[in-house]
Order: sequence, then C-alpha cells, then structure tokens
Amino acid sequence: MLGLKLATDPRWINIVESNIEEILTDHAWCEQKAATNAITIITLNSEHEDLVTDLLLLAQEELEHFQMVHDIIKKRGYKLGRERKDSYVNELYKFMNKGGNRLQSMVDRLLFSAMIEARSCERFKLLSKKISDPELSKFYHDLMISEAGHYTTFIGFARKYGKDIDVDKRWQELIDFEAEVIKNYGKSETIHG
Repeated sequence: MLGLKLATDPRWINIVESNIEEILTDHAWCEQKAATNAITIITLNSEHEDLVTDLLLLAQEELEHFQMVHDIIKKRGYKLGRERKDSYVNELYKFMNKGGNRLQSMVDRLLFSAMIEARSCERFKLLSKKISDPELSKFYHDLMISEAGHYTTFIGFARKYGKDIDVDKRWQELIDFEAEVIKNYGKSETIHG
C-alpha cells in the first residue's frame, strides 16, 4: 500500500534498542512537527473546508501522540530532550516545487506529508514486530495504523485538489527521490534516522 521502494534494514532495531530514551525523545518531536505541518497546510489552504476539517482532526491526533510519547518518557523516568533536527525530512523538503503555482505547492506539500507518514508507518511496523519491549511493541502497532490513515488522508487530498496535475506521476517521482534519500538513513536511534 505504501509503495516505498526501500525497506528499513531490520538491524535498525538493534540501534533503537541501544538507546530507548533517544528514540522516544525523537519520536515525541516528530509528532509535534507533524501537528505543526498539518496546521501549516490549513493556514495556506483555508478555503478548502473539508481539508481544514480533516487536518484539524489529524493535528489534534498528532498532539495526542506527542502526549502519549511524553507520558511513556515520564513513566520510564526519562526526560524529554531538546527538539531534534530531522535531516531526513529536510532532505525530502528539497523535492518540493518552490516555483510552481499555489495548487502545485499544495499538492507537493500534501505528497511530502504523505511520504513522511508512509515512512513513519513503515518504521512503526518494524518496531511493533521486532522491538523486544512488549509495551513499545503494542504502542508502535497502534501508531502504525494511525500513520497509515494519515498517509491516506494526505494522498487523498492531493488527488482531490490536484485534478489538473498528474498527481500519480508526481508521487512516483517522490517515491524515487525518497528511495535515494533513505539509503543514507537507518543508522541512528531516531524515527527517520
């Protein structure tokens, strides 16, 4: 369903398990950034009532996920560290069309968002199946399902509003671009690292 070209190396789990506090902190900030991204899309495209309605719900859900991760951090006696830079997301951002019209920019932002959700979903699935911690295994299974729904929301709006754009072609270009980007990741205890 996700169409990703390159799966995460399962050995990434060993890196994650070597520093659970770090993956949880990184994950918490990923959820905050996802909520902020949804709000940014709303701000830039407020004339689309259905998009506003759905992305408000999505932003709220991302903030709930942030709180859930933060609760796990506190429960385990960890501290929420400082916000982390997400180099993977910054590299994906380079794909987005900066000089196109407003519609092209919206479609690219929606596809960019769908890609981040797709990769997060793929990573959460791997965590749910391979991490040795039963609490985190269940937690990441539940979040995997949520991320898949977010992916579908973003792709759906790109297709709905991008009628004059070959959205499937643009999505395939992003899939190809992401496959090259992700080759440099999977080596740190971060969600996209």
